[in-house]
Amino acid sequence: MKPLEKTNVMRLLEQRGVPYTPHVYLDTGAVGGTEVAAALGEEPDRVFKTLVTRAASGEHYVFMVPVGRELNLKKAAKAVSEKSVEMLKSRELLPLTGYIHGGCSPIGMKKLFTTVIDETAELFDTVYFSAGKIGYQVEVSPAGLQKMIPIKFEDVCD
Repeated sequence: MKPLEKTNVMRLLEQRGVPYTPHVYLDTGAVGGTEVAAALGEEPDRVFKTLVTRAASGEHYVFMVPVGRELNLKKAAKAVSEKSVEMLKSRELLPLTGYIHGGCSPIGMKKLFTTVIDETAELFDTVYFSAGKIGYQVEVSPAGLQKMIPIKFEDVCD
């Protein structure tokens, strides 16, 4: 299904010449990540959520993990060489990233943050993640995502 509108994430992908497939799930009632994966007809391991954290140092980091799994905060801290990281509070997300909870994409944030994607992403030709707006996802190859933002692949899930 073609999106009803083009999001900023889609425009940025096009500007860089990164191939992507847009997906829309507006009328499905899907809220949580596994519901979104079901609405897209995809396995939850291939659909990634974007999580923003704050480290003990005060630095912010972005982690992408499959929607059916949880971020392991100890592994996450180790991946970015920090003592500890904690999830950012929902109300802090918009001022920091420009995105709201449920529509946060690793592409197009107000500032470029160190981004770590769970290593399982390398098992797939393409992965899904938010297109920057609730109800919209983009399907991009992990290599395509790397053309957009510097990412590293690490084991960061429970």
